[in-house]
Amino acid sequence: MANKKEETASFVLRLSQKIYKSDEGIPQIQWRGNIRHVQSGDEKRFGNYDDATNFVKSKLSELTLKAIEDKPEEEQKGILSQSFDFWKMMAKNAPKMVIDSIKDPKKQASHIQEQIQQQFHHINEAIGQKIEDRFGNSLEFENWLFATKADNSEILEAISTLSEKVEALNKKVSDLSRKTKVS
Repeated sequence: MANKKEETASFVLRLSQKIYKSDEGIPQIQWRGNIRHVQSGDEKRFGNYDDATNFVKSKLSELTLKAIEDKPEEEQKGILSQSFDFWKMMAKNAPKMVIDSIKDPKKQASHIQEQIQQQFHHINEAIGQKIEDRFGNSLEFENWLFATKADNSEILEAISTLSEKVEALNKKVSDLSRKTKVS
């Protein structure tokens, strides 16, 4: 099995907009924001997209460089190349995503929800396969993914009841085992 090292970088992004009229009476919009790197607590205020992305890139670069410092030079080059490819993709796609979100936030939220559902589907398949490989039976999780709070409460109550019954059965089996040993 490959040796995987996973590091996490989380960011909190807060945006605000100011709509105003210029001295000439022309409507204007100004976006400002604050981005915080959760792990370090470092923050950056910004008034343009480049400042925000440069902050994220610097934190992720630090993370990547720290993670590869003990790797051979050729392996470092490969990892850095993959990291740069990621940033090329981000530079290409992120502005469109932001613009699409501003134009139609419901559509973008729906798109993100679809991506999350696809990830759940992939996770479901992976877990189902592992269970089938280990126990010989598959288990479908998709029906559980969108359960309501009431459904979850009902499931938890049923599990609790089932646990109590299994415990009672275990006690009876133990009692029977002791009686047969005595006989």
